[in-house]
Amino acid sequence: MESMAGTVAPERQAEQQVDGRAHVEPDRPWITIVWNDPINLMSYVTHVFMAVFGYPREKAERLMLDVHHRGKAVVSTGPREKMELDVATLHGYGLWATLQQADA
Repeated sequence: MESMAGTVAPERQAEQQVDGRAHVEPDRPWITIVWNDPINLMSYVTHVFMAVFGYPREKAERLMLDVHHRGKAVVSTGPREKMELDVATLHGYGLWATLQQADA
């Protein structure tokens, strides 16, 4: 078989051996975390959660209270690219947000 100049083969995910059988670790989702800050009002944070994610007021307020009392809240989950967009959007609203891979 001839190789094509200028092409690169995609890297394969490493397989783990489980009981002598190959096991591929499924992709873990990513999460967007909003952190508490001393600047934004609780009503504003609730408004942002409703506007950005379309959450009903009750869910937005519960998440805002988690941010306020616990210091952070997970506000969205999904593929990395979507979580990067969510973080950038929240930064645009002035909130302190980060993303990380969800725990296994």
